[in-house]
Amino acid sequence: MECPWVSIEKLPDWEGKEVELRGWLANRRSSGKVVFFVFRDGTGFAQITLSVGAFFDKETLKDLERLPLESALVVRGRVRKEERAPGGYELEGTQVKVVSVADEYPIQKKDHSVEFLMENRHLWLRSRRQNAILRIRNQVVMSIHEFLQGQGFTLIDSPILTPAACEGTTTLFGLDYFDLGKAYLSQSGQLYMEAACMAFGKVYCLAPAFRAEKSKTRRHLTEFWMLEPEMAFYDWQDNMRLQEELVSFIIQEVLRTKARELEILERDITPLKKIEPPFPRITYDEAIRLLQQKGLSVQWGDDFGGDEESIISQEFDRPVFIHHYPARVKAFYMQPDPENPQLVLNDDLIAPEGYGEIIGGSERIHDMHLLEERIAEHHLPREAFAWYLDLRRYGTCPHSGFGLGIERTVAWICGIHHIREAIPFPRQIYRLYP
Repeated sequence: MECPWVSIEKLPDWEGKEVELRGWLANRRSSGKVVFFVFRDGTGFAQITLSVGAFFDKETLKDLERLPLESALVVRGRVRKEERAPGGYELEGTQVKVVSVADEYPIQKKDHSVEFLMENRHLWLRSRRQNAILRIRNQVVMSIHEFLQGQGFTLIDSPILTPAACEGTTTLFGLDYFDLGKAYLSQSGQLYMEAACMAFGKVYCLAPAFRAEKSKTRRHLTEFWMLEPEMAFYDWQDNMRLQEELVSFIIQEVLRTKARELEILERDITPLKKIEPPFPRITYDEAIRLLQQKGLSVQWGDDFGGDEESIISQEFDRPVFIHHYPARVKAFYMQPDPENPQLVLNDDLIAPEGYGEIIGGSERIHDMHLLEERIAEHHLPREAFAWYLDLRRYGTCPHSGFGLGIERTVAWICGIHHIREAIPFPRQIYRLYP
């Protein structure tokens, strides 16, 4: 008899009907003449009940009860609503086909060290918590595409190998590039997006970025993913409006589509429900005064780290923009404030609940001579930026853009402590495996 293969997340659509699930045994227990499987297929977790009777005899159930965790199975049965079961539905099993019998699974129901779990990241991904985090990550990425495409943006892929620095020369990963000398893993696709926005108007890339920072904080990775939109004829305030609209859209979509995953993570969604534009805005000067009032020994001209950002975020129930930083602590391409050239027309967006900066953006320098001065001041090789200067030579115009860190955004939305859980296979200064 034909039996439809369905996914666990679609079980509510099949109540009262017989279906087939294909996946893996995540847990099991028995109660007299009934064996209970917790079954996963990548879209969710479901309970399967196997009872002695018309479909299974005692010996068959004993064999099934002895199956190791993570054995691959094909299970048929009738879908039944069951509030106590994972996802609210269960399958009354009528047939079990064993596809493969797993070895003894190393991740058991006990406390494992972080080091052990990271060494077994390729297996840890199968856990309910990690599954929930990465499904939320998937929704964040899909929401980004939906929002920007709906706003008339064009996706433009940026190169991973670049001839020069974008965010400073001290955090470059270098390599030998045939006979052409040194090349570097990209720190950012921004400069290439600036070229693309002069051709397409509004563009974005979503790509990995690499920073050779010897940082061990819970907010840093050496390889991470960045969303980088760039918009011709946008000033710094247009830029901030786009950022708050995008972030609000992402949050609303995650709340709408990933309630089950947020529940698995025990995430308090009350703070997330408050995320809607406009976001509060404070100047760098105001941020310095706020920190000094809180007892921190920061001085004008200092950049902010995780501790300072956390303290600032505690004053707001939504993300907060900090704008007009000193030029000397920001990148060479940022447009100076015409009223005070010591400052730049930039913003950092600080997430609430102590999660720190999730976006950095600015209006870009569009005057060629000023950009040449900034390149020289930062001791960058002019020849490597000849093409970038061409953008100011042929049809220059005011333009703005920003970078949103995917992992930091996911960590905040999920309410997780460490950024390493927000990416499938984290790369840190002490981790390159698996």
